[in-house]
This record gives sequence, C-alpha cells and structure tokens, in this order.
Amino acid sequence: MDLARRTKETGYGSEGKLMRKSLASRHGSKRELLRIDGRAVEVTMRLNPRARRLIVKVHPSTGEVTVVAPSRISLTRALDFARGETSWIARQLARVPKQVPLVSGARIPFRGVECLIVPAEKGRSFEFAALLGTRPRRVTVRDTASRWGSCSANKSISYSWRLILAPAFVLDYVVAHETAHLLEMNHGPRFWRLVRSLTPEISTAQAWLKENGVMLHRYAARETAP
Repeated sequence: MDLARRTKETGYGSEGKLMRKSLASRHGSKRELLRIDGRAVEVTMRLNPRARRLIVKVHPSTGEVTVVAPSRISLTRALDFARGETSWIARQLARVPKQVPLVSGARIPFRGVECLIVPAEKGRSFEFAALLGTRPRRVTVRDTASRWGSCSANKSISYSWRLILAPAFVLDYVVAHETAHLLEMNHGPRFWRLVRSLTPEISTAQAWLKENGVMLHRYAARETAP
C-alpha cells in the first residue's frame, strides 16, 4: 500500500548554490547540502542502473529530496542537476505539510476525531485474524514513509502508526487488507473476498487514503528544524 511521490524528469541544469559539506558517500549514494530559499536542504543522490535519466524527487509528505542517477558518471553530475531545479524543489517543499510534534498535551486526530495526547497502556488486537481462523506471527508498528501496512511471507505484519490518525473505517480497511495476506499473498479474487468479509468500505477507505494520506505525515514524533 504505497504512498505517492512527486517526481521531476527534466534536462541537466547548473544553477543554485552548494553548501560545501558532504554528509555521506557509500554504496553508490551520497548526500550533500544545497541552499534553497535561504535554508540548507539535504539532497540524497542515489545510483539506480534501471533509471533512464537523472530524476529529482521530492517526497510529498516528508520533504525528502532525492536525485536518482542511471550511472556512476551521471551520479557525479547529480548535484549540479539539483542546482538547476532549485526553483521546482522549493515549490514542492512549500507544499509539504508543516509537521506537528507529538508531545504530551498536543491535539491530534485519532480515527478522524481530534483528541488530546495522554499516556496509555499498550494493547494488541487480533480480532480480524481470529475471524479468518489465522494469527500473525508478529505485529509491529513503525513510522513508515511509503506503506500503510505490509505482510511478509513468514506472516509478520507491520503497520504505520499514523493510521490511528485516520477515521476508523480506514484503519479497519488496512488491518483487513494485511490480515487477508496471511492467507493469500496476492491481490487475486480470493484475497479481495477475504478483505470484503472483514470490512465493506474498501473503495471508500482507498479513496480517503489517496486524498488525505499525505496530511497524516505532518505529525512528527519530535520537533523538527525549520
């Protein structure tokens, strides 16, 4: 269940100013700081032989800036390419929702309803799995950037904690989706029959995530630098 990314495919450019600081370089990737609109923005440059050209991406929810290069030769030009796209990058960053720190006393949506954050006990629910006569090997909750949930071949399920910010029918759909994968590791007719047996609002939940999913990433576990 993937999230979308904003992507720019264009020619080679040479404008912009580089902050002279390399953060990392290994395994065909490196990071540099680029000054955009007066602030330092980290740019990750990655090698991907399957790419056909230099591509710059800005993640619509996290603001992560990435340049994908098809070869090591083009990887050396990746930062110059990003320099030439600073205006486009700035426009995309301006559209990234401002993050809300998750701290005690903050108000966030819980299942679509604004609630106050207070300490609570941990809990686990296997209701849907029991209805299908199965059980996950393990359930983990993470802060994922590209998936709302996943199920591995060894029956380990993982969810994005941000689902608690969505309405109940959305959370139910994602849980039903991954629980159905415990029996069907595909998206065939039998899989969708299992999902539908657990929750009826499949299309409504999918539409809600497509329309509002990016906004769920504006809530941050801690304060982030501007």
